[in-house]
Amino acid sequence: MLTSIKLPIVIRAEINLVLVVVTALGLLSRLYGINFPKAVVFDEVYYGQFVSLYTKQVFFIDESGPPLGHMILAFGAYLGGFDGNFIWNRIGAEYSSNVPVWSLRLIPALAGSLCVPLCYLLVVELGYSHLTALGAALLFLMENSLIVQSRFMLLESVLIFFLLLAVVSYLRFHNAQSGSPVRLAWLVLTGVTCACAVGVKYMGLFTYFLLLGLAAVHTWQLIGDRALSNSVVLMQVVARFLALVVLPLLLYLGFFYVHLNLLYRSGPHDQMMSSAFQASLEGGLARITQGQPLEVAYGSQVTLRSVSSKPIPCWLHSHKANYPIRYENGRGSSHQQQVTCYPFKDVNNWWIIKDPGRQDLVVSSPPRPVRHGDVVQLLHGMTSRLLNTHDVAAPMSPHAQEVSGYIDFNVSMPAQNLWKVDIANREAEQDVWKTILSEVRLIHINTSAVLKLSGSSLPEWGYRQLEVVGDKIYKGYQPSGVWNVEEHRYGTSLEQRERELELHSPTHIDINRNLTFIAKFLELQWKMLTVKHEDSEHKYSSSPLEWITMNTNIAYWLHPASNAQIHLIGNFVTWTLANLALAVYVLLFLSYLLRRRRKIEDIPEATWCQLLQAGVVCAGGWAVNYLPFFMMEKTLFLYHYLPALTFQILLIPVVLEHVHTHVLRCASLRRALHGVVLAGLSSVYLSFRTFSPLTYGQPELSAEQLASLRWRDSWDILFRRR
Repeated sequence: MLTSIKLPIVIRAEINLVLVVVTALGLLSRLYGINFPKAVVFDEVYYGQFVSLYTKQVFFIDESGPPLGHMILAFGAYLGGFDGNFIWNRIGAEYSSNVPVWSLRLIPALAGSLCVPLCYLLVVELGYSHLTALGAALLFLMENSLIVQSRFMLLESVLIFFLLLAVVSYLRFHNAQSGSPVRLAWLVLTGVTCACAVGVKYMGLFTYFLLLGLAAVHTWQLIGDRALSNSVVLMQVVARFLALVVLPLLLYLGFFYVHLNLLYRSGPHDQMMSSAFQASLEGGLARITQGQPLEVAYGSQVTLRSVSSKPIPCWLHSHKANYPIRYENGRGSSHQQQVTCYPFKDVNNWWIIKDPGRQDLVVSSPPRPVRHGDVVQLLHGMTSRLLNTHDVAAPMSPHAQEVSGYIDFNVSMPAQNLWKVDIANREAEQDVWKTILSEVRLIHINTSAVLKLSGSSLPEWGYRQLEVVGDKIYKGYQPSGVWNVEEHRYGTSLEQRERELELHSPTHIDINRNLTFIAKFLELQWKMLTVKHEDSEHKYSSSPLEWITMNTNIAYWLHPASNAQIHLIGNFVTWTLANLALAVYVLLFLSYLLRRRRKIEDIPEATWCQLLQAGVVCAGGWAVNYLPFFMMEKTLFLYHYLPALTFQILLIPVVLEHVHTHVLRCASLRRALHGVVLAGLSSVYLSFRTFSPLTYGQPELSAEQLASLRWRDSWDILFRRR
């Protein structure tokens, strides 16, 4: 057998030197001086908080996007040995010696660097020449805004890397020969990178849906190919569905699985989550609720937390203060004891579940559990007032009923304090009311009103606490009308004084209540999509219309004592050329479309298909990453435009090659275009060099030099005159 092996064994490899050079230039442009400045730069103050929480494995929720991006940044911090001990409280704060600045910024910089060769490869896969691909790589290489965004602990460069890699992978799959063994690998890589793009930021969905649409068109064409057998077509369709739909979904779930397993400690965002979720974390609520009795019984002492976290999480509460006899608007009240929802732990949050037919307030032996459909009374632990509602308008919500702690004033207002327990998430009609797990509606027997958090704040007489009402028009499942038992103990004290001491003492027993991963994922995902922090106007926020012509900029960092500064400002020439290329492409597309409708074919069918595919990827990539922002009600910044800009830049060399090859028939016109292209590239380079001090933060410029860089009056470039 050995004699059949021919020696020497030789391996031949083809190396694209142009690709190697543009990759090296990309690395140089993004990694050069990455340690500078050793201070917090713009949104590093935001992402740094999450990195610190990751290093300490403390739970948090970021409603702006999925966890993969934060995990990637945290991995960079881990490589540098960051211990998470830094106070991320202001932009410009100097990093302490324990913060590995290079490590925090390394992965975004590498991702931004690798985008340069990916641009080259993408244009080649679209069927254009290597010279055109080189032009695309050079334009991307010298784009100042993309360099700035790559050099700091930010996520846009990571997002763009996965977007470009996804498109390149899909085009490689589409262009590969049908029997090629690596074809399937490119398809799988497409699914993986699409999942990663969405896992970094939800903006990745735009390009993912674009690729799904392109894949659907190609699959439809495949189905119509009569040269393929039915079994081959079926295998191809199933493979694409698994790789482009099922695999990304599984990976997306995987990102959250890792995220939730890493962050197992209680943290600052716990209260946004349900009691069950909080109890599954180490520390925090888990220390209080661990091992509480599972089944709520008659005589149980409980705190009731509103399932709704809007406007803030809170607990059913009462205190020794009555509603005013008459409100400021002239309406009268019952003057009964106030019942509110209080957003802090407090002894006045404790209530006792009482059997209406018995007077004792302790749990019997064995305990008698409360079940779905049972009628109960709720006695306030510290004041012994029964939870009551009646046909009196609520103070802030006059369409709903007032809820009070009943006081007998010997007037014609009898007690109405019976409530039916309705377990919203029950599995059977005789389900037992369970601590933390059961979501309960309390329905008033006399009026059928549901105990509900209105969300309104009471005036000074109500200590600005949240209003609780009886809602008679309550329909369906509304979190504001659902409550769960958070803290729970079995009452043992017969006397009021002893009971008050008991209520002040902590609860502690030993039973574990872990939620399943799917339950935690669904809750966390729902919170991320629905719980929004109030957006405030930012000095550097902007509208999408300002992005196209770069009418805005962002000051990322300013030296405290000199004119050294870093700004998110793009290469003005590149942005102008990109807008021009988009306009020319649209004109070419419409012209060809109309003439083809008239049966006039100016270009071969293959060229038309190539131009269409380039338009879907480049112009389509720009559109899907830009137009959705017009419908978003959130604070927007210039960096949101960078994924769209990336695809728009790729359109410049594509349009130039098409015009050179298929539009300009005269040799002299083509030579003139060569001169225009050379002049354009020179202008791009000069613009890049001109703004590089604002890209890299060095060298420091004088006040006069900075003033000369203010090419638009709307740009906010700051300088100190000496």
